[in-house]
Amino acid sequence: MLSKVLVANRGEIAVRVIRACREMGIATVAVYSDLDRSALHVRMADEAHALGGQTAAESYLNTEAILDVIERTGADGVHPGYGFFSENADFARAITDRGVAFIGPNPEAIEIMGDKISARQAAERVGVSGVPGTTDLITDPEQVRAFGAEHGYPVAIKAAYGGGGRGMKVVADETEVEEAIESAQREALSYFGRNEIYMERYLEKPRHVEVQVLADSHGNCVYLGTRDCSAQRRHQKLIEEAPAAGIDPEILAAMGEAAVKVAQGCDYVNAGTVEFLYEDGQFYYLEMNTRLQVEHPATELVTGIDLVEQQIRVASGEPLPFAQDDIEISGHAIEVRINAEDPAEGAFLPSPGPITDLRIPSGYGTRWDGGYEAGDEISQFYDNLVGKLICWGRDRATAIARTLRALDELEVSGVATTISADKAILAHPDFAALTHSTKWVEETLDLTGVKGALATTSPPADNEPLVQRDIDVEVNGQRYSVKMWVPETAPAAAEATSAGAKRPKRAAASKSGSGGGSGEVTVPMQGTIVKVMVAVGDTVEAGDPIVVLEAMKMENNVCAEKSGTIAEVRVAEGDSVGGGDVVAVIE
Repeated sequence: MLSKVLVANRGEIAVRVIRACREMGIATVAVYSDLDRSALHVRMADEAHALGGQTAAESYLNTEAILDVIERTGADGVHPGYGFFSENADFARAITDRGVAFIGPNPEAIEIMGDKISARQAAERVGVSGVPGTTDLITDPEQVRAFGAEHGYPVAIKAAYGGGGRGMKVVADETEVEEAIESAQREALSYFGRNEIYMERYLEKPRHVEVQVLADSHGNCVYLGTRDCSAQRRHQKLIEEAPAAGIDPEILAAMGEAAVKVAQGCDYVNAGTVEFLYEDGQFYYLEMNTRLQVEHPATELVTGIDLVEQQIRVASGEPLPFAQDDIEISGHAIEVRINAEDPAEGAFLPSPGPITDLRIPSGYGTRWDGGYEAGDEISQFYDNLVGKLICWGRDRATAIARTLRALDELEVSGVATTISADKAILAHPDFAALTHSTKWVEETLDLTGVKGALATTSPPADNEPLVQRDIDVEVNGQRYSVKMWVPETAPAAAEATSAGAKRPKRAAASKSGSGGGSGEVTVPMQGTIVKVMVAVGDTVEAGDPIVVLEAMKMENNVCAEKSGTIAEVRVAEGDSVGGGDVVAVIE
């Protein structure tokens, strides 16, 4: 059994892994960026080491810095979580070459399945078919136009080395091809470090069904039921549930068996997820995620199997303690991702900033997997997942009712969240009747008036009493806890930055991200300008994109709210902006 595990991640998943290790008596090592010096995963680990930098590229994607921490700490295992290096074969190989266990699949399986094109070919070799598509990388817009002419639109352009909806753009007709290619490549490079893309037919109203698989190094492979992940926005999941309901059990069993075939076809070891699209009684292979999924707790609640524990045991060389016939599905589980986003009546705008208050629901069948506490800050440089609410019920209706009750109890102040949109989804008759699809949130669900609530707090008063608090300091890149006298109202998690320091206030978000009738085009949140769509003298119509803003690894079009002529452009590509900043002026 492993004795010390380095968690090469942050936020909710790092906390989840640290907890599992603690239950197993395994020491943990956290790593952190400059912005995460006081983060929850850092506070929970047995020891923590600085990577330096602020952005993911400067910190959590800095291979040499992570390898240096492994050497200094003597960690004998590395858990990559999800995102970042979790599906990076080079990183996995760098770990295993040092005699350290990578708590995930072998590099060869990651290479096969991490490249969505070779993954599609591998699935076809074992008789599992996907949506009509191509195995050629897109190098010319004319490839997309030719594919659209043959198979019809819409066409999905997807990151070849990605997943989770990042780097995926849907092309409605041939006029959108170039812009979709550029945007998909930018997002893929930002999130996965590679910008290769490919394409496939985009189904009109499918359900997104995935199968959790678990395999060991002794030749055993099982599937742990299914999950439905059809409630999505921007091809990223909002709500997941296990098992997938309303589908013929024989079809679900066929999906499970197909998933095992795909896994065994690439000699897969450890936890993974095979994803399918289901429509009109047929299912199509979509991709395999060679990592632990965000939605894994839903499977844990209906199977009683701790997936992170099993990952660690498999990585330690142990065989699976169960066979396929031992897997039993009990009841129904629903997982709700609580993201720091303002639903903004369907626009879903990122909402970075400090969490001033966080009240977690409890009760029978209610679980919270979080990455933050009150006083922590959601940074624009990372994914905006605050935490996950997972509720179990004896049947689907009970699980839905329990989740709605728990969402009523959940309070997050300081940043806007998706809670109000989650409630709208769960309470909708289409969701109850299982008539929703992956496009339902964006095309059918009416989110008029649904916005994220913000709350603010007053800064500490002058001359207020001081109290003793534990704070964190860093010496030679290693984190230590010390005591310090600070203002009584200072958030405990903020003192490592500076005692009593005031955090910047976040500007309120708007639906469109642009100014009103004044002609000033403003951005609704802090982020980076990745593309300027206009020049001085250009004529624009209301609704035309002015700039593309990247925030929390998502691209957002900032559009004109009035027609006119561009009089000023105040930003350039690569500029950092804050909420409310004017980027252009229309006359």
